[in-house]
Amino acid sequence: MNWIILVIAGLFEVAFAFCLGKAKVVTGNDVYWWYGGFLVTLTISMVLLMKATQQLPIGTAYAVWTGIGAVGTVLVGIFIFKEPASFWRILFLITLISSIIGLKYVS
Repeated sequence: MNWIILVIAGLFEVAFAFCLGKAKVVTGNDVYWWYGGFLVTLTISMVLLMKATQQLPIGTAYAVWTGIGAVGTVLVGIFIFKEPASFWRILFLITLISSIIGLKYVS
């Protein structure tokens, strides 16, 4: 159950990064809605991370949480914000995913 909570926390990390990206491209009062979404998703992510680390090793949990956030944010950048998907970006993204999976299995 704690691994599921940790994955959900990582997805909320992706959500708060997405909110920051959207806040950068909108104008007017919409920017405040995106910053509000950032604060809400940040809070949820941190609370879930705290919950998961009550049972999981902190080093592994934090590395997996940041890895999920990093991978998800890169994918959001590529698919939603149209950032480049170069060979090296994809290669290192695969390396990061492999490391996250490896940490889960050795913990």
